[in-house]
Amino acid sequence: MQTFSKILSITALSASLALGFSSIAKAEQKTEFKVAWSIYVGWMPWGYAADHGIVKKWADKYGIKIDVTQFNDYVESMNQYTAGAFDAVTLTNMDGLSIPAAGGVDTTAVIVGDFSNGNDAVILKDKASLADIKGQNVNLVEFSVSHYLLARALESIKLAERDVKVVNTSDADMVAAYKTSDVTAVVTWNPLVSTILEDPTAKKVFDSSQVPGEIIDLMVANSGVLKDNPNFGKALAGIWYETAALLRADTAEGKAAREAMGSASGTDLAGFEAQLAATKLFDKPADAVAFTASPNLPKTMDLVRNFLFEKGLLGNGAPSANVIGIEMPDGKVLGDTGNVKLRFTETYMKAAADGSL
Repeated sequence: MQTFSKILSITALSASLALGFSSIAKAEQKTEFKVAWSIYVGWMPWGYAADHGIVKKWADKYGIKIDVTQFNDYVESMNQYTAGAFDAVTLTNMDGLSIPAAGGVDTTAVIVGDFSNGNDAVILKDKASLADIKGQNVNLVEFSVSHYLLARALESIKLAERDVKVVNTSDADMVAAYKTSDVTAVVTWNPLVSTILEDPTAKKVFDSSQVPGEIIDLMVANSGVLKDNPNFGKALAGIWYETAALLRADTAEGKAAREAMGSASGTDLAGFEAQLAATKLFDKPADAVAFTASPNLPKTMDLVRNFLFEKGLLGNGAPSANVIGIEMPDGKVLGDTGNVKLRFTETYMKAAADGSL
């Protein structure tokens, strides 16, 4: 079964920092754009849209060309974007801050596509209470959203990471690791969660639905490219909302689209729909606008930036979590107003909502 790593490694961060300052995508008017994406339930519409003419339709509308490339390695897609090889990329809110933004690339969230609403989970072996995690080794992908979810889970019962021992484990090895006798606690994401929970010893004790809206999946673009080429942002919004509608459509076309996306992600229709059920999908632009404008988003990004700072992932020698500015849709900035590198905007989602695309 094909998965992808929502992972941030120190090596990847170092690479992105080195590349980010020397090879940022040039901001200028242009007609050809490159978009990178990787396998995850909330990002499958991008591949489907490329394969079924939806990307071409919206690109043609604005007189541009958009080349969509699938990466099997999530970190590599972000590194390539940070290096300037791509104009836009799919990533999480956490990784957007820790890789391109920390790498010096001013990045804007064009589409807030969904948030994990159960797709990420803490699983214990033969224990049914989260409190039983104390003192255990916990296998997870270090510095990933799984690591963040563990921190939030521990916080919910007034424990800290020092109360457990994190064991860095590749997502590719997670299912096999769980089957070994010495692994008693794991944190991971779907479809791995579903596979592990098939084992009768596996008990889900915490999941992302308990921290709703915190693990957010985005389509981001280079801010300079977007500023000089607003039609690129409009095309991305048009592509997303036309294709995302198929994820919810109770029609033959909708079912065929979900089946195709499931197959492309290494599962079947039932498996894909199960993952979709654990995802809060913003297939309607008005809902995405409301979420992005909510006072909860700054609170979430404050939690995320503090987690990353504590892990040393906001750049070498970062004095505080304020080192990078994060701009909200209302113009308010978390952190350094002189170093804004991650921006949330309603602009393109609003255009889709009011029919002005």
